[in-house]
Amino acid sequence: MRISAKAFAQMFVRTRNGAETAVRLGAEHNEAKRIEAQYLASPRVKRLIKGIDKEDTQNLCYVKTGLSRLAFGSVNEAALLVFNESITADEIMKADLFNVAEIKRVKGGGVEMKFFDRQKALEKLVELDPELKEVSAAQQFLNAVYGRNITEGEAPDKESDHS
Repeated sequence: MRISAKAFAQMFVRTRNGAETAVRLGAEHNEAKRIEAQYLASPRVKRLIKGIDKEDTQNLCYVKTGLSRLAFGSVNEAALLVFNESITADEIMKADLFNVAEIKRVKGGGVEMKFFDRQKALEKLVELDPELKEVSAAQQFLNAVYGRNITEGEAPDKESDHS
């Protein structure tokens, strides 16, 4: 299977993972690491990636999409892998492990899996989204003025209104 340098660069900009890029473009799983090394060592591919990064106004969109996947994505496939007694390498390669931060074997033969922090992903989404940032700032202002948490749609107490 031949992957064009341009196709590799375009997909790599979205995934930032060379092996995943190769697989998404049709490479076999057992060839993905070799293809990743080959393309990421290529000066042409490096130039293409740099050019796409410069021109790509969608990068923020990709970041938000990734953060949304971390914040709201399922961990069901990862959990199935942990509890499956007879898992194959192919099942692992096909599983959606986007939310998995770390996998390691522990003493005694068990497996420990850590996931990315959903709360941090949500906080970053708020930081990146101007509309959410404004709502958050307005909420903080109301909380400071009234000295407590005011939820959306709730009117402040008459007693605390000193106007």
